[in-house]
Amino acid sequence: MQNELFSYIDNAEALAVKLETELCKYPAIAPESGGQGEWDKALWLEDWLTKQNFAFKRIDIKDERAKAGVRPNLVVDVNAACNPFAASREPANGETLWIMSHIDVVPPGEMSLWESDPWDVIRKDDPPGPRLIGRGVEDDQQGIVSSLIAAAAFKETGLAPGLPVKLLLCADEESGSVYGAAALLKEYPDLFGKSDIILIPDGGDSKGETIEIAEKNLLWLEFTTLGKQAHGSRPDLGANAHLAGAELAVRLHNELGTMYKDHDPLFEPDYSTFQPTRKTSNVPNINTIPGEDYFCMDMRILPQYPVDTILSVIDRIKTETEKKHKVMINYIVSQRVESQATPADSPLITMLSRAVETVYGVRTRPIGIGGGTVGAFFRNKGLHCAVWSRIDNTAHQPNEYALIANILGDAKVMALLMAGGG
Repeated sequence: MQNELFSYIDNAEALAVKLETELCKYPAIAPESGGQGEWDKALWLEDWLTKQNFAFKRIDIKDERAKAGVRPNLVVDVNAACNPFAASREPANGETLWIMSHIDVVPPGEMSLWESDPWDVIRKDDPPGPRLIGRGVEDDQQGIVSSLIAAAAFKETGLAPGLPVKLLLCADEESGSVYGAAALLKEYPDLFGKSDIILIPDGGDSKGETIEIAEKNLLWLEFTTLGKQAHGSRPDLGANAHLAGAELAVRLHNELGTMYKDHDPLFEPDYSTFQPTRKTSNVPNINTIPGEDYFCMDMRILPQYPVDTILSVIDRIKTETEKKHKVMINYIVSQRVESQATPADSPLITMLSRAVETVYGVRTRPIGIGGGTVGAFFRNKGLHCAVWSRIDNTAHQPNEYALIANILGDAKVMALLMAGGG
């Protein structure tokens, strides 16, 4: 079986180029970033899947801001297009293997930094190797294309996966998955079985050796400090909102870092971080005590520390700062994600590690990351998932590219998983 699947994939370069080129023509940008969503791109995928005789369904999540008023998510049943008598084994424990990629992309950014039209794929064959350049070709069209080629390998060779396999092509990953994975898990709870396993080809490294199985808890806060404006020569007549906000930011950074000081080598850095980030301007002139101030904090917290515990400490420090400086401080939680970890000895990780070593000849290792991914939504439902792909990490950059060798190599890894193991 492996030889037949790999032979098909080795000859699928033209298909990979075609899929990447066509998908790139549809800028699937979220309304938050000035786009119309994924509608046109999803329709192109539907047309291609129909012509290839793949069984699929579209699940629309309402979003009046987007084209057609919805954010489309596609579920492709790989087994339905394959020879049911060619299966290599009975499904183990009734699990379904899902490969989840996302349809949406980020805007191209500063156009002058691109060497070509970001929506018109070009090919280059110089170092680092034959590659396709365009917005979204790596993030996450490489995942889409690799999974489609792997699925096509079974259909075209007359073989069948060794377990139930579905592809999930999601909307809205780049803006929080509110209209994608999070909505599907909430509004369609029967879509996933309790034993299902999920590969998310949307992160990795240039060798393919890291498998992301855990994430730090994510907490983003926006603070507004309200004091009393005064002349710079008479601070005694005012309440300096900037001074209070600055002290709060420093205290949160220092005290939280001291209190929650565990280290976990799974992550890099291996400790929790509490960083002041965005800061807006307050008064326009130097000689005015500001009566209002605003700043944000980005907190990446090791999973053993519950976010509610962190927030209780933040509230205490905030209250102390208010009393000291005679100000009022409000904050909003702009993002909060807590995630369980996928066990390092999960059958999914074992299968994936074996498949990666077979295809790429590298030994994998589990890692945790500080950034949030869509994997958190699945893990919090008790589903085992792994974020993995072999990529050069050019996502969100000008001249984003995907190596053709990685597209086809990842398709082989996925095909081995579909077959039931590495």
